[in-house]
Amino acid sequence: MFSSLRRDLPASIVVFFVALPLCLGIALASGAPLFSGLIAGIVGGILVGSLSGSHIGVSGPAAGLAAIVLTAIGALGGWENFLVAVFLGGAIQMLLGVLKAGIIGYYFPSSVIKGMLTGIGIIIILKQIPHFFGYDADPEGDFSFFQVDGENTFSELFNTVNNISPGATLIALIGLGILVLWDKVLTKKAKIFQLIQGPLVAVVLGILFFVFTRGHSTLGISPEHLVSVPVPEDSASFLAQFSFPNFAVIGRPEIWVTAFTIALVASLETLLCVEATDKLDPEKRVTPTNRELLAQGAGNMFSGLIGGLPITQVIVRSSANIQSGAQSKLSAIIHGFFLLISVILIPRLLNMIPLSVLAAILFIVGYKLAKPSLFKEMYRKGWKQFIPFAVTVFGIIFTDLLVGIGLGLGVGIVVILIKSYQNSHFLHIQDKSNGKHKIKMTLAEEVTFFNKGAILKELDSLPENTYLELDVRKTRYLDNDIIEILDDFAFKAQARNIEIHLFSERGEVVNPESFVEFFKLRKKTA
Repeated sequence: MFSSLRRDLPASIVVFFVALPLCLGIALASGAPLFSGLIAGIVGGILVGSLSGSHIGVSGPAAGLAAIVLTAIGALGGWENFLVAVFLGGAIQMLLGVLKAGIIGYYFPSSVIKGMLTGIGIIIILKQIPHFFGYDADPEGDFSFFQVDGENTFSELFNTVNNISPGATLIALIGLGILVLWDKVLTKKAKIFQLIQGPLVAVVLGILFFVFTRGHSTLGISPEHLVSVPVPEDSASFLAQFSFPNFAVIGRPEIWVTAFTIALVASLETLLCVEATDKLDPEKRVTPTNRELLAQGAGNMFSGLIGGLPITQVIVRSSANIQSGAQSKLSAIIHGFFLLISVILIPRLLNMIPLSVLAAILFIVGYKLAKPSLFKEMYRKGWKQFIPFAVTVFGIIFTDLLVGIGLGLGVGIVVILIKSYQNSHFLHIQDKSNGKHKIKMTLAEEVTFFNKGAILKELDSLPENTYLELDVRKTRYLDNDIIEILDDFAFKAQARNIEIHLFSERGEVVNPESFVEFFKLRKKTA
């Protein structure tokens, strides 16, 4: 793992700068103490990063849980009571890992996962536009369409026009120019530009710009446009930022309801991010999902014990990690140590970083997730891939991450049902001989109740005086619902003068009296 330190260290710096405002912003959007977001980021980096089997995934506080946290803190009677639910949610996640529930992540179609990545990329860009121009009414990390400041994604953009900060915008443009130059030109010129990442240079310039323009009537950047890390006066006040759960309320039913909600939503979001991150990994490594649930569960238990927000694997940080060239989970772990050391030693320096510069960094992350070429690629694959992809993208933009994925998955299931309806059987061209229509129907290898409609429609449409060859020699699984349909058809076929020739591996059977009995016997002798 340490052999890749040359690549992991620069990547961890980029992830640190991406994670810092998101940790604070998600805490603010959740109605939780600001320091709780940093705790979750530190635990997600160091503890979860160490225990996880993911090579390039990064964990921390999740925007998808912000609404749940905001509601639960009030409903449970305070922050310390909520921490009990976080702790129990982690324990439930570990149980899910033991029960091998991680397999759920593999049941999401590729089109939905790609739609998730693209949707997140677009929403990152849309949400960062106001911050880029120095309008910071909505906290970083609020990725829902309906925002905590009472606006929505697009109304916020209109409000930005009248609230542009010249200084913040200027340094954001300079930072964006540096990032593009670094990515497209300088990294290809010399190795030094690969070791010193463009985001670090942009942030340093942002701090210098703030220092030298402080107090300037036009270009000066006011405190509300800067990172806002809590600054303790001494070690005692630093330790006072940690909170501990009130286990006296552990018997209350609403605590357990919230715990199960956190466990299920955090696990689902993690598994989706694992699937997406593995697709982005240039080396196509596969993350053990059950181990990931165990790692996330341990992280949430520890985060809940010391006053942190719930944790999931997060695609924004993970994609930034991949784009920065990380090779192993050492990058995620180091970024956690950077968060810890910086909030202890240099909180005042961190509070000189303009949010607009960090928005420029996130612009690049978002663009690489949502390249226009991906839309063309998905369109070329046909409507069965493109529609679930597009529904997921627009669902994420106009609702939130989990709802958007749910909509995409729903459409994907409908597409599967349509394909299943179409592929249940093969109907050969009919001809007419000896006064009878001759039709051959070959059933697919697996025929389930999804195929009932298609097969029933074909059988009911057969004309009178038909010679039907029904071939099940390649059929390995035949649902009981289909057998009952065939059994009913055998009875009705007599009145319509339809002669049935059933071909199976046991030979030919003419006008079987009972398909139910036939397939029972076939199953016993198989």
